[in-house]
Amino acid sequence: MDLRHLVFPRESRFFPGQRWVNIGLRILHLIGVTGLGAGFLYPAADSTWELYYSVTLYSGLGLSMLYTWCNGIWLVQLRGQAILLKLLLLFLIPYLPGLEIPLFLLVVVISGLISHATANVRYYSLIHRRRIESL
Repeated sequence: MDLRHLVFPRESRFFPGQRWVNIGLRILHLIGVTGLGAGFLYPAADSTWELYYSVTLYSGLGLSMLYTWCNGIWLVQLRGQAILLKLLLLFLIPYLPGLEIPLFLLVVVISGLISHATANVRYYSLIHRRRIESL
């Protein structure tokens, strides 16, 4: 099996319990984002927000790995590219002091736009210049 078929299988892969892994990672992600928002928008005297930052970042990476394993097509769709951009912005937070709140809010805005966009937008590929659902 070549790399293209490994990353972009003809049919999406699934494993027993996958839905619960997805739900668990999403719950962790929501907890992380909530704590991160509280830490940035209502600054804590200590660095409590760092735990939530880690939970947000690692649960997001876990979800990205799960989606890529199922079918890497999301990497070339706008929904996947938005997630990769959000991960990059989150990753930059510790390295850009003073920009924590704008970066965090940008991540929230991107999340809201993509998650509530139509399928034509979410499944659009900037590479192919059209909606794609398979390669």
